[in-house]
Amino acid sequence: MNVIAPVKKNETYIVDIIDQGYEGEGIAKVDGYTIFIPNCIKGEICKILIVKTTASHGFGKLLEIIKKSRDRAEIDCTTYQRCGGCSLRHMNYNATLNLKRQIVQNLVNKTLENKIEVKPTIGMNNPYNYRNKAQYPIGYDKQGNITTGIFANRTHEIITMDECKIQHPISEKIAKLVVEFLKQNNITAYKEETGQGAVRHVVIKIGKQTKQVMCILVANGESFPKEQELVKYLIENFSKKSSEYSITTIIKNINTKNTNVILENKNITLYGEGYIYDKLGEYIFKISPMSFYQTNPIQTEVLYNKAIEVANLQKDDIALDLYCGIGTIGISASAFVKKVYGIEIVEQAIEDAKENAKINNIENIEFICGDVEETFTQLLEQKQIKPNVIFVDPPRRGLDNATIENILKVSPEKLIYISCNPATMVRDLKLLEEKYKVNEIQPVDMFPFTPHCEVVSLLKLK
Repeated sequence: MNVIAPVKKNETYIVDIIDQGYEGEGIAKVDGYTIFIPNCIKGEICKILIVKTTASHGFGKLLEIIKKSRDRAEIDCTTYQRCGGCSLRHMNYNATLNLKRQIVQNLVNKTLENKIEVKPTIGMNNPYNYRNKAQYPIGYDKQGNITTGIFANRTHEIITMDECKIQHPISEKIAKLVVEFLKQNNITAYKEETGQGAVRHVVIKIGKQTKQVMCILVANGESFPKEQELVKYLIENFSKKSSEYSITTIIKNINTKNTNVILENKNITLYGEGYIYDKLGEYIFKISPMSFYQTNPIQTEVLYNKAIEVANLQKDDIALDLYCGIGTIGISASAFVKKVYGIEIVEQAIEDAKENAKINNIENIEFICGDVEETFTQLLEQKQIKPNVIFVDPPRRGLDNATIENILKVSPEKLIYISCNPATMVRDLKLLEEKYKVNEIQPVDMFPFTPHCEVVSLLKLK
């Protein structure tokens, strides 16, 4: 039976915004039919254009705000609607923090037996220019000029950006300088349609505390014209003499595949050591081109401090750090426990984690490279290790069933679940509730003005 929507595509309607969705979009209803409209805020009355309908819901575009919310902010970015990078830029910052808490609370209310009250989101004092990693595509604008910026939302059209409010300013300066050099020297940019062109991306990683900068030039081949001249040009412009932050290493990443993946596995160091360092709390961390390091180090410190605080670690604890990356959580927790075991599938990250333990003179930590599902089982069955505290910080898809079964089997006293995706976290907490009580859920705003939210949850054995 075909359901006929009470609204029609390409027609306009005046609607009340009655709620916010999980991506921060406004929600309206017409005759019980749900419509999602970006850039709208709960409590507003808006004129909208219907752009798509399905049997169950539709999508609208904001045309005019008839009644404005007190939470609406003046937009300070000319490209935010097209780029989609920080889609909550139309809300004042405190309203975004409240929204993120409410999104997590709604998931808890819908899914968990224990309808625990989610704590207020911990925000930033200065929620601007917080990102320490930037990825800039190099391509052509509509006039055929080489440009860089950011892909327009859900497309591969590059929007030239003047000033991004969430990236570190030096990232943009470096990317623009690379474009300038390519133009001056008639070096081609990559074209997806043909697979031709010398340079594909510029990736910047920054040590916020150390002021060290890594520049990765993603090349569509083993080499590109005048690469050594470009290296010299970048160093001259971003040395310690000319800038507070200085480029300490430049890497060429070779990617000849027709793929959306930015970095492939082959890296050649053109300048410096091939890595940078940064500091989180009192610990120093080595960052390689391929290793994952949180993109907001200020809030990462807040997040890890909160995770360690709720864990209430004891000196005789054996801790397990699943999806440990370069060892940031395990190393941060190591001073409070007897022993830490970290598991991570990315080989480069484990090498960096071992190096990080050495740099920080930490001897009570062991890092193992392997798939969490299999390696966790081996630790329990072959090495007979019985952790009483487990930290998990899984990818967006959450925990796999085998890992959940292993956690339930080993039954640690405390489980600290750190998540970048509250929806999959709450799904997993539901499966763990048979043995565990969810004691605390604390959102942390790692990505201001975006709908994304990091969450720390404490689970205690019943």
